Amino acid sequence: MDNLNSPSLHPFEASVDAFIASRRLLRRGCGAAPVLVGVSGGADSIALLAALHTLGFDVRAAHCNFHLRGSESLRDMHHVEAICSRLGVDLYVKDFNVEARRRASGESTEMACRSLRYAWFASLLDRERAQALAVGHHREDQAETLLLNLMRGTGPAGLVGMKPRRTDGPGGSTIVRPLLESSRSEIEQYLLDRNIQWVVDSSNSADEYRRNRIRHHLLPLMEELIPGALDGLLRTAAQVDDAMDLYLSQIEAFRSRFIIAGRIDLSELVRELGPRARMALWEMLRPMGFNMTQIRNILDAQASGASGLTFTAPARTAELSRGILDLNSRGAAPLPVASAAAPVLVDLRRDVVLPLRIAVTLRPVAAFAEELMPPSPKVAFIDADAAETGTWELRRWRHGDRMTPFGMRGSKLVSDIFALARMDARAKREAWLLVRNGEIVWIPGVKRSALFAVGPGTRRYVRLEID
Repeated sequence: MDNLNSPSLHPFEASVDAFIASRRLLRRGCGAAPVLVGVSGGADSIALLAALHTLGFDVRAAHCNFHLRGSESLRDMHHVEAICSRLGVDLYVKDFNVEARRRASGESTEMACRSLRYAWFASLLDRERAQALAVGHHREDQAETLLLNLMRGTGPAGLVGMKPRRTDGPGGSTIVRPLLESSRSEIEQYLLDRNIQWVVDSSNSADEYRRNRIRHHLLPLMEELIPGALDGLLRTAAQVDDAMDLYLSQIEAFRSRFIIAGRIDLSELVRELGPRARMALWEMLRPMGFNMTQIRNILDAQASGASGLTFTAPARTAELSRGILDLNSRGAAPLPVASAAAPVLVDLRRDVVLPLRIAVTLRPVAAFAEELMPPSPKVAFIDADAAETGTWELRRWRHGDRMTPFGMRGSKLVSDIFALARMDARAKREAWLLVRNGEIVWIPGVKRSALFAVGPGTRRYVRLEID
């Protein structure tokens, strides 16, 4: 472990640092929120913890003990405890009753463990005010995921695989994968060079799991048949990822055109899009839980002239009647015309990633003297007591909105503030407003309000900056 105190970075640490910077995964330095690291005791999670610690991130480790492998589960826990003790990293351990979860939910053992694990991680993220949960998925994990998705049947998003950064819904937990471009061999060599031990999960050698069969048999065979197959697979995923921005922008345009007051005119959709209607409808309805089989059934019913049919998904029930697909039946809340315009709840205890990327930093009031004054419109300061209470959301501008700008007397129409900023019609439509309990606190990139400003009674403040 003494090697961890070496003044020079190991090449593995340098590559992880470069990946984090290039993908803007994490922030560090004065005032940066801590990073929660999921640590199983295996090579990937131990390497992730050690690298982030060496790189200067404020890391906290979290270990789940599912008690599924008897003494091996205890061995893993004790090993993680020893590693964290030597690094001087705080560790949180949680014991789980997986069988009780399975009886209550009907989930498989694998899914029960996942549900328990991520629910606990989310609670820790809140308690520690952490900016993200870091997990140790690496290149081979990515390849296995891509192959699993491909064999199950997937759309374009499944061909991208795991993203370096993901947020589970608006205001949800942020998960980052700093090792996604690192190979298993690089990870293990790093640990050997740093004299850090890891444990091996015996279940990883069993072929009863599909992912293990891909790892032990399919990937080696692919490399034998076509050397460099793994690299080619990952290059393809990267190219698909690059194309997804164009694809998703077109899907958003379809949502705006075809979802009107929670209803879709399927006749018009099919007439305009022809063979593309199936993928367009699937992408529009997939976030509500509809699957591709249901999409085919809906379009087949439409083509046959059927009416009065109901299709049910976890988040929505859709009813087909005379060519119109009604997405608001059975008391469901109306859908917005375009999903991108819907208000998004945000949590100012951590970085905001949707629909804008806003870096959130908690600071003592003494640090306020170091802030650049006047600040950029891309920066806002809010009393921490206000930031931690009330309901915060980002929403679009509405006609009649008013705000009291900082440094000005009285409230002003937001439309007038836009005019002073020389914003055109498109910029106004695309502007977001940060709102607390209905009151506009900041127009990111344009103007901040006088509400909840840092004042004589402030003990701590939250610094917000558009990333």
